[in-house]
Amino acid sequence: MADDTLIHDPEGGMPRLLEIMRRLRDPKTGCPWDIEQDFDSIAPYTIEEAYEVADAIARSDWTELEGELGDLLLQTVYHTQMGAEAGHFTFESVVKAISDKMVARHPHVFGDESREKSAEQQVADWEKIKAAERAGKAQMRTLDGVAVGLPALTRAVKLQKRAARVGFDWPDVSHVIDKIVEEAGELVEARDTLTQREVEEEFGDLLFVVANLARHLEIDPEAALRATNAKFTRRFEAVEDALAARGKTPAQSDLAEMDALWDAVKQVEKGQR
Repeated sequence: MADDTLIHDPEGGMPRLLEIMRRLRDPKTGCPWDIEQDFDSIAPYTIEEAYEVADAIARSDWTELEGELGDLLLQTVYHTQMGAEAGHFTFESVVKAISDKMVARHPHVFGDESREKSAEQQVADWEKIKAAERAGKAQMRTLDGVAVGLPALTRAVKLQKRAARVGFDWPDVSHVIDKIVEEAGELVEARDTLTQREVEEEFGDLLFVVANLARHLEIDPEAALRATNAKFTRRFEAVEDALAARGKTPAQSDLAEMDALWDAVKQVEKGQR
């Protein structure tokens, strides 16, 4: 019989969570679902939990954030347990690696470098350290190390930042706007004359340049789009509420009516600013 003392100890802390995961993955006595999982099957949950953390922060829901951070921590524990089982790494080695990295990347805090630097100089020094780390991993090309699994808009900005460091960038925002106009025109032309695959390619080009505009304006495109999604949701629900007050659903309305209600909602919001 397994000793469940630690499992049921509410003050067991990190060792308790590690033991819970080890037991869940035990091939003889663990949970059948957990036993069947691998890195690929768990990765989507890891991404989902990270977004739920961001969502709780955006809503300033600190009680919810506590729970979501726990869910995200569980993902790390899950991956490290699978890594330990396969002989790749352990939770302890992962903790050591990130601790060593943070110490190495902050010589102005943990070493003998001066803290009397501008924020810009600290960013430049950080990038030099990261470049040296990539070189140690034989990642010698400019764009090496930009994670493929990032959200597409975020990865676009990171790729553009890397290219900009070696001088591959427009000198000012007006050139980016001109490029957006050009790409929009190419998309319209593609819609009328090219295949669906080619239209998709032109659409991707347009999004890539829009991400570049966000970078030049120092805007996080993911955050901006999340805010717009929230605004759209809020306004559309207000339209639904207004229709419900008339005894209707959206399906029983038409575009003209809903558009008029939408404009009314916008005016109310502007008046509340």
